[in-house]
Amino acid sequence: MLAFIGIMFFILMLFGVPIAFVMGLTTLFSFMRLDNPALYMQIPQRLYNGMGVFVLIAIPFFIMAGEIMTKSGITRSLVNFSNVLVGHLRGGLAHVNIVASMFFAGITGSAVSDTAAIGSVIIPAMTSEGYDLDFSTAVTASSSVIGPIIPPSIPMVVYASIMDVSLAGLFLAGFVPGVMVGFGLMLVVYIISKKKNYPVHSSRATFRQLLKAFKEAILGLIMPVIILGGILSGVFTPTEAAVVAVAYGLFIGFFVMKSLHIKDLPEILRKTLVTSSTILFVIGASIAFGYILAFEQIPQKVADLFLTISPNVYVNILIFNILFFIAGMFMDLSVTVVVLGPVLLPAAIQMGIHPLHFAIIMCVNLTVGLATPPLGLILFVACGITGMSMERLCKAIWPFIVAEVAVVLMISYISVIPLLIPKLFGFYP
Repeated sequence: MLAFIGIMFFILMLFGVPIAFVMGLTTLFSFMRLDNPALYMQIPQRLYNGMGVFVLIAIPFFIMAGEIMTKSGITRSLVNFSNVLVGHLRGGLAHVNIVASMFFAGITGSAVSDTAAIGSVIIPAMTSEGYDLDFSTAVTASSSVIGPIIPPSIPMVVYASIMDVSLAGLFLAGFVPGVMVGFGLMLVVYIISKKKNYPVHSSRATFRQLLKAFKEAILGLIMPVIILGGILSGVFTPTEAAVVAVAYGLFIGFFVMKSLHIKDLPEILRKTLVTSSTILFVIGASIAFGYILAFEQIPQKVADLFLTISPNVYVNILIFNILFFIAGMFMDLSVTVVVLGPVLLPAAIQMGIHPLHFAIIMCVNLTVGLATPPLGLILFVACGITGMSMERLCKAIWPFIVAEVAVVLMISYISVIPLLIPKLFGFYP
């Protein structure tokens, strides 16, 4: 049966069937092969139950909050604040690009939104100051992966709902890796900027300038504080935090910045519905697919296979990372989480890897895959913004990918790095 499931899964994928239907049809054909009609009802039941998990309500609300804040124009204030902080460094605008992505990550939780919002503002400014288009686009694409790492994070919500891991703990675990990715990219930028003599964008800001820029950006910076502060203090659940984020965004857009209008809401709702419905349908199908995997004890067989390859946990962590890295090149992040998570987590636990540690390894690694050639989604978005060819971008982005892979390996083998903050808040023993 294992061979049959694998063959059906990959044949359907090769024919270009959407991944949700791949999992659903594979489940259906597997049940037909078992010749047990009583199992057929498991498909609609699991599909419905998979989408009915309470925590998943957070997904459309977090997506909507990001769309509202982007539409409100908060992006430019974050870019300006980033410029005041790091614009005086060599390659200043490239550093601004990365720091703005770190701030923007606390609003959207989406790499694609980060690429589109930050890239449309920063890339033209960089090229006008003499930066190569290849370099400008590569910085934008590589820094956008920080979006789903620093909370709130849509992939982390998906993972927590599927794998029964604390969402608050996973959010906290993303902070340090996200900041490390940002600093790693800034190091690469500094080295390349020194070599190519890229300009310093601005002089070192005075305290008055810093304070002024901070006041302008505070409306955007405070959103992740509200979300995590409310969750950790027990004022509201992660799902309720997403609703609060939407209410906050609407209030800021309509009454404070006054840049949001009623006519903007239909487009915001359309984008929210399209994105969230796609994710939720994939999750529902994955629950049904997970049933046939559990029925055939495939997760346990995979765990035994890993232990057969090597009993050494460090070797297996490397194998996990290689698998995630390759999968991230070709598959959507959320899809990969729901496909590989239920199969590999039991193996990781059997090896002694803490579920929260495995979760952050998987989420960060797969996020890096969004900017990794040949099929990283962020690459296509970045090329669409600039009009440059994929080949040029792929050549320019590799130094940044190397820095991100180095961070992935560090958080994989030094568990205290991602788990320090969750441990301080009692989410890790």
